[in-house]
Amino acid sequence: MRAYSAVSVVCTLVMAVCGPLTATSAAQAAQTAREAREAREAREAREAREAGQSTHTVVTWGASAEKQGPGPADRGYRLIVRTSAGGTDPRIRLSNAFGDHPVTFASAYAGLRKQGAELVHGSNRRLTFGRAASVTVPAGETVLSDPLPGRLAAGSDLVVSLYVTGARGPTTGHGMAMQTSYAATGDHTAEESAANWTDPMGSWYWLDAVSVETSAKTGAVVALGDSITDGWASTTDGNRRWPDYLSRRLQAASGSTVKGVANEGISGNKVLADGAGESALNRLERDVLSQPGVRTVFLFEGINDIKAHTGVTADELIAGYGQLIDRVHGAGKCVVGATVMPFKGWYEYDAEGEAVRQEVNDWIRNSGAFDAVTDFDRITRNPYDQQRILPFFDGGDHLHPNDKGMQAMADAVDLSALRCAG
Repeated sequence: MRAYSAVSVVCTLVMAVCGPLTATSAAQAAQTAREAREAREAREAREAREAGQSTHTVVTWGASAEKQGPGPADRGYRLIVRTSAGGTDPRIRLSNAFGDHPVTFASAYAGLRKQGAELVHGSNRRLTFGRAASVTVPAGETVLSDPLPGRLAAGSDLVVSLYVTGARGPTTGHGMAMQTSYAATGDHTAEESAANWTDPMGSWYWLDAVSVETSAKTGAVVALGDSITDGWASTTDGNRRWPDYLSRRLQAASGSTVKGVANEGISGNKVLADGAGESALNRLERDVLSQPGVRTVFLFEGINDIKAHTGVTADELIAGYGQLIDRVHGAGKCVVGATVMPFKGWYEYDAEGEAVRQEVNDWIRNSGAFDAVTDFDRITRNPYDQQRILPFFDGGDHLHPNDKGMQAMADAVDLSALRCAG
């Protein structure tokens, strides 16, 4: 690990403030929150420097890689992501995990969003790879950019602009981003204007992680899950997935050393079987354990194994959890388990599946296999019909929670359980 060094400061975006505030008061509140956050980060950086403390790399954003259909051979991608942990020297990770041909990133830039596809003036800077402006990534491989000097604040809307050439065959991306990004014809990566970025899209492509350099005391948590973790039924462009709410809690918690949050949910994902993305067992290393600075894995999967009528038993699902726990522990990290939420009213619900869910949840709560447990079932269920999600939290399909449900889930997480003292 290297000693902390002084770096230049770049502008940060104002976080959106939710609630019944006027436009003026919302802007004032956001500015106050931003200034307080920046002051705290500057103080922590100064204290670390003065104490000669070491630093390390921590993931500040992540999204699980999935196999996508063939894309245009030459295209620009302007990808919008929300950071969690603040730090210096940000780096991006580009993935060709599911490609069957090499892909060339002819140009890559990173900046901060002003609005839509427009960037904050002066924030857009070129990314390099081994000091080169372009890089070719072989099929099945990933690449990490060089550090970009400067500070990236927590809660920033980071904009990564890529120009991809010679793409053939399947692409690698994340299908359900719940975030609008933009595409363009030709190379407009260096432009801060939105003029040429006129094609909105609801997926992320190629980019699967962003990391920063921060105090060695700071760590991250990875949420391994399915569509509920991915954010289905939450507000698009609102950053209201439950890991987003968890990130905001962690940033505001002065006593917490866990600041990074990586959302590795995939809609339709299962613990045991490939399908909507590779199974949790098969993607654990790439999507979770390979992320830098991770202390704790938050495992919240199982409903898709149960409701798909594949005949999966509670014992089989519990055995899958056991394998994940053993591998996480083997990597020196802690694992928090979450109970499977109710789904009565969803079209695949039946008594057999409900019986499996109850047995699995009993094991999660009482086996002692996890380092800690968050009882999402108890938090979200209807007290008058405990096989159903509470109507106030129901996103409309009786399976996925709405924004209020997502927030309640995040609020139920014991932040101290994420530190992983073991």
